[in-house]
Amino acid sequence: MKNKNHPCMIRMVTVLILVAGATVGTWLFPAKVHAEDSAVVVMYHRFGDGRYPSTNITLEQFDAHIAELTNGKYTVLPLPEIIRRQQAGEALPNRTVGISIDDAYKSVYTEAWPRLRDAGLPFTIFVSTGPVDDQLEDMMSWDNLREMAAGEATIGAHTITHLHMPEYGEERLREEIEGSNKRYLEEMGKVPGLFAYPYGEASQKVIELVQESGYIAAFGQHSGAFDSGDFPYYLPRFPLNEKFGDMGRFKTSVNALAMSATDITPEDMHVSPSYTAPVMGFTLRKPLPKLDQLSCFLSHAGKADVSRLGERRFEIRTDIPFSAGRTRLNCTLPGSGDNAGRWYWFGQQFYQSEE
Repeated sequence: MKNKNHPCMIRMVTVLILVAGATVGTWLFPAKVHAEDSAVVVMYHRFGDGRYPSTNITLEQFDAHIAELTNGKYTVLPLPEIIRRQQAGEALPNRTVGISIDDAYKSVYTEAWPRLRDAGLPFTIFVSTGPVDDQLEDMMSWDNLREMAAGEATIGAHTITHLHMPEYGEERLREEIEGSNKRYLEEMGKVPGLFAYPYGEASQKVIELVQESGYIAAFGQHSGAFDSGDFPYYLPRFPLNEKFGDMGRFKTSVNALAMSATDITPEDMHVSPSYTAPVMGFTLRKPLPKLDQLSCFLSHAGKADVSRLGERRFEIRTDIPFSAGRTRLNCTLPGSGDNAGRWYWFGQQFYQSEE
């Protein structure tokens, strides 16, 4: 997530401090965030594997994405460098983009990596250790991963078994994190600094455990851009697949700007099955233009009702209850001036257990 100087903002050093006892929605933030502080991360799974269109990107689509990212408009940085700069209060280039890949499928090695390597584009691959250890046919080997890590790739953590983390207790979750870290250390020589939640599913208890485990940041699978004021243990990524991988969608994604939301409700994205009347909301940390044009959509209900409370507080309502599984919220706002044609974007993913 990344951008240009805006006349209403000043560059300043941002220090991220977690308030004692704070929840996900109460990350301490400065009054203003410097303008070149926004970044976008895109997310892939499989490449050229048409058996699984929901997690696959065609090679024609991927080639077009790479051509766009290398046309001179964007700066593609390694994810650890994006996080380091944001947490150090350093400016990012306009249109900073990070590339991430989940699950270590073999097509990453055979199709994606050669293309990314030839284009000189760094990327992070989040690896669940169990399928690699089991030497499943569609998965890469540790030798493949070591070869990529010697070049453009950063290895990120993704548990052992790629489980639905909110469904499990602390003991099992610790086994997944500690066990996978042991395998990363044995095979790669170090424990990853970044984590990605399988399926993008998280909860307060899951996030607290991931934070306690020493990772510097963690990513979900909800769309949006982020800046240094955003909570670093549930950062968004734009998921890309055959359906949502056309060039219009891709350009919209990689040009997105952080909406800089705080006081997000509900605070826990793992919602109870009794959550029959969804009440969602957030407060903007900084003034943005065209606030009367804010629109929000829910994956299960379409366009939602948006109410503005005061200058920067927005609440979202729908009469349609959440259903079991994942529900995504996307809120967008058109940019203006130097950012005309781009969109400020806030996303959130909720997970509801079965009854």
